[in-house]
Parts: sequence; structure tokens; C-alpha cells
Amino acid sequence: MQSRDQINDVFLALKPGDRVELTHEVKVGSRVWHTRTAGTVVSTERQRHSLHFQRNFDDKVYSDRIVLKRADGELVSVTLDEFSELKRIA
Repeated sequence: MQSRDQINDVFLALKPGDRVELTHEVKVGSRVWHTRTAGTVVSTERQRHSLHFQRNFDDKVYSDRIVLKRADGELVSVTLDEFSELKRIA
């Protein structure tokens, strides 16, 4: 499993047009699936938000999001978390 620093390094280096493969965990209730998504990067975004309730006003919470275009033309938005693995593909 990749460390958060490794994922962050790959994420910050991504540019539109790069091909990537992302392995991530999908959770619904007590069920968990591991899935793999591959595609071409359309955009990346580090978005600040107020995810947690009653945090200190100056706490900064961010999510890293990648929009991918799959081979069939479908656009997919994926938010990276601590269970994600991100790598570039040729």
C-alpha cells in the first residue's frame, strides 16, 4: 500500500492527458468492494471544505479529487482517501 506522501507526490505531478490507474475502496454499510479505475486525467482539484462538525474555525480540511475520462468516454470523479493507490500508466 502506498503512503499518503507517495499518493500526494503522484497527485501533484498529474496534468490533463496523463493516464492513471486508481485502486480504491468502496464502502456501503458494512460491505466493502475494492475496485480499479483507469483513464485519462481531465482535471485535478484540491478542494477545501468544512467536512467535520464543530471544528476550530481555522482548521483546514481538504479533499483531493481527480476527474478521469475512461476509454468508453465516461467521465468519472474520484476522491482520494487513505485507502487509495494511484499510479501513472504508459
